Amino acid sequence: MKVLVVIGHQPPGSFNHAIAETAVEELGTAGHEVVYHDLYAEGFDPILPADEIPTDAQLDPVVRRHCDEVLAADGYVIVHPNWWGMPPAILKGWIDRVIRQGTMYQFGPDGIVQHLAGRRALVVTTSNTPREDELQLYGDPLENLWKNCIFGMVGVEEFTRRNFESIIMSSPEQREGWLEEVRQLVREIFPPA
Repeated sequence: MKVLVVIGHQPPGSFNHAIAETAVEELGTAGHEVVYHDLYAEGFDPILPADEIPTDAQLDPVVRRHCDEVLAADGYVIVHPNWWGMPPAILKGWIDRVIRQGTMYQFGPDGIVQHLAGRRALVVTTSNTPREDELQLYGDPLENLWKNCIFGMVGVEEFTRRNFESIIMSSPEQREGWLEEVRQLVREIFPPA
């Protein structure tokens, strides 16, 4: 399989980076081809210019490459922190520019044509709010965003999301256990070739 891994978090050495690196390592061990993007390290421009909105727009070469990689992938691993119930702006901008109408989906006479049907996705998020508090206060906006609004729109039905919390209150032992859980999830969702 070819798996695209995308992380949207700034500081190298963060737990989000440890999650992404663990996923990349496990995918490689399973014999999969990995395409990896650290959006902050690469300086991905999240701003969607007006001339890029039309479905037939001439795309920036970096955006075109990302689109081609999404289309060529059999699966996706997305890693990011929960910021105000949303992904960081750089990742939201990546979604706006790359998971685009006319490329990943389009509207046809019989409804939505989904160009990523049959693929699978794992989204791993982190937060500082304890899970029970978050669910009681806010529900789970990231689950809805990724499962229904993004991957559901483009046809990805085999979807798994795991949130690790509370990062700020976690111990090194908890984090190591969470990384082992990431390994297990990757093995289950993207079994060895």
